[in-house]
Amino acid sequence: MKKSRSILAFIATLAFALPAVAQFKNAEESIKYRKAAFTVMGQHFGQIGAMANGRVPFDAQKAKDDAALVRSLSQLPWAAFGPGTDMGETKAKPEIWKEQAKFKAAADTAMGELSKLDAAAKTGNIDQIKTAFGAAAQSCKACHDAYRNK
Repeated sequence: MKKSRSILAFIATLAFALPAVAQFKNAEESIKYRKAAFTVMGQHFGQIGAMANGRVPFDAQKAKDDAALVRSLSQLPWAAFGPGTDMGETKAKPEIWKEQAKFKAAADTAMGELSKLDAAAKTGNIDQIKTAFGAAAQSCKACHDAYRNK
């Protein structure tokens, strides 16, 4: 429990420090940052999915902790899609920079669904978590389909 609180406190600190963190030295640093944020977010999201899909036993506290982390982490990568970050080692499609309003809308939708997943996880009800997980997964998939190369 102490570990979960420490992790959440660290994530909260990162969220408040986002404007400072978002000042990247160069495009390569931005790309590494957003990849790392997505990787960690994906790990915790996947753990919720494994519970929702019955691949691992349901643990209400773990689902709650993972959902809170995913919701917090979901706010981090977007600042790292700045000018010049469309080149280099990235799976980001050029459409991100050509359709910035649509990309932002897709990101906002995903963050909204992840907030709903966080709320569902706080109930401890697996059926609510399954429903919210499905909607969140669909919003993530829609953004990946439109804006991420395979």
